[in-house]
Amino acid sequence: MPEKKYLAMEESTTDILLYKLIRQNDEKALTHLFNKYFVHLCRYINLFITNQTDSEDLALEIFVHLWENRHKLDIVDSVKSYLFRTARNRSLNYLRDKKETISIHTLSLDPIYLQDDSLELEELDHLLCEAIESLPEKCKKVFIKSRDENLSNKKIAEELQISIKTVEAQITKALKHIQKYIDRGK
Repeated sequence: MPEKKYLAMEESTTDILLYKLIRQNDEKALTHLFNKYFVHLCRYINLFITNQTDSEDLALEIFVHLWENRHKLDIVDSVKSYLFRTARNRSLNYLRDKKETISIHTLSLDPIYLQDDSLELEELDHLLCEAIESLPEKCKKVFIKSRDENLSNKKIAEELQISIKTVEAQITKALKHIQKYIDRGK
C-alpha cells in the first residue's frame, strides 16, 4: 500500500512540475498534460453529460482555460484534482444552462477517476449529502425527484401539483445552494 501512495505522490509531483513549465509558456508541457488527462476527463464528464462531443468540448475548454490563465492560476497541490474539480463544475454549469438532469448518485463522483484523492472524494460526497439535506423541504423533494428518480420537470409538476416553472426554479435554487454549500466546505 505505501508503494501506491508513493506512486501517487510521484505522479502529483510530475504534474506540478509540468504545471510550472506551463506557467513558463512551455507548450510541450501542456501537450504532455493534455495527453495524460484528456481521455480521462472526457470519461469523467460523460458521467454527467451523455453527449460525447459536448464532453470532449468541455474537456478541451478546461485545457484552453488552463493555458490562457496559466499566469493567474495558483495550483500548488494536485493538478489532477484541479482538472477533475473543474470538469465537475463545468459539467454542472453545462447541465444548469441546458436545464438537463442527472442522478444524485452521479454527483457523488466515481472514485475510479480520483483514486489518489479518496479522502477528498469522501469529504466531497459527505458535503454533497449535507447540502441536499439542508435544502428547504419543497426544494429538496423537487431536486431528488429530478436527479435521483430522474423524472421530467413535467412529471414532477404533475406529481407535486405545481407549475413547471416552479419545478425549474426549485432545481436552479437547489443547484446554486449545493454549489455554495460545497464551496464553503472546501
